[in-house]
Amino acid sequence: MPSKYSPSTADPPPNVIFEIQEPRTVKSYERELTGHRRTEAGLRHALASEEVLLGQRDKLIEEQTLLSQESDHRLMNGLQMIASLLTLQSRTSENPEVVSQLATAADRVATIGRIHKRLHSFDGVETFAIKQYLDDLCRDFSTMLSPERPVVAEGIEVELRAVTAIPLGFIANELITNAVKYGKGRIVVRLEAGRERDYALSVSDDGPGLPEGFDPADRKGLGMRIIRALTKQFGGELRIGRGDDNRGTRFTVLFS
Repeated sequence: MPSKYSPSTADPPPNVIFEIQEPRTVKSYERELTGHRRTEAGLRHALASEEVLLGQRDKLIEEQTLLSQESDHRLMNGLQMIASLLTLQSRTSENPEVVSQLATAADRVATIGRIHKRLHSFDGVETFAIKQYLDDLCRDFSTMLSPERPVVAEGIEVELRAVTAIPLGFIANELITNAVKYGKGRIVVRLEAGRERDYALSVSDDGPGLPEGFDPADRKGLGMRIIRALTKQFGGELRIGRGDDNRGTRFTVLFS
C-alpha cells in the first residue's frame, strides 16, 4: 500500500506551475473587441493618410515632369534661335574672319542642341551605346557637307557610362569640325579596342597633316582647349599622329 505522501503516477511532475485563469466575462470580451476596433480604426486612418501622401507625391512627380519637358522645350527653342541669329549675323559681315567665327559658333550651338536632344532619349539609363550615337553624329555632318567629304563611323559598339560617353560625344564633334576645316577628303571616326587602354576613339582625314612639333597644349583655339579639357575630365589621353597610309592627321583619345 503506497505511503500517504508517495507521489502517484497521476500526480503532476515537480516544479510545474499551473496558470489559473479567471473565468471570462461578457465585459472582458467587450473590452477586447473595443480595443481591436480602435486598432482597426487607427490602421484605416493611417492607410488613408498614406494614400493621400502617395497621391500628392504622384501629382508632384507629374508636375516636375511637365516642368522638365517645358524647360527642355524652351532650351531647344533658345538654342535654335541663337544658332539662327549667329548665322544671320555671319551673312551680314564683310570680314571673312568674323564670318568664320560666327559660323563656327552657330555650328557649336546647333550641335549642343542635337546632343541635348539625343541624350534625353537616354534619360534614366546609366550607360548607352556610343557607336550608334557616333553614327548619328557622322550622318549629321555628312548631310551638311558635300558628297566629296563623307564622314563615316567605323568600329565596334560599346556600352559606356554616361559620364564618359557624353564628353566623348563632344570631343568627337570638335575633332570632326577640325577635320572639316583643316583636312581634305574622307573623314573617318573609329571606335575600337585599345592596346594600352580599354578603348580608343580616333578621327582621321586625308589632309596635308600637321606641322612638325605640333603640340595641342600650345594651341589657343577654343576647339583644342575643349578637346583637352573634356579628355582630362574622364581620365583619357590625347594622341596625335598620321592617318591611314601615313596620310593626313589622326587624333586619338585613349580611355578606359
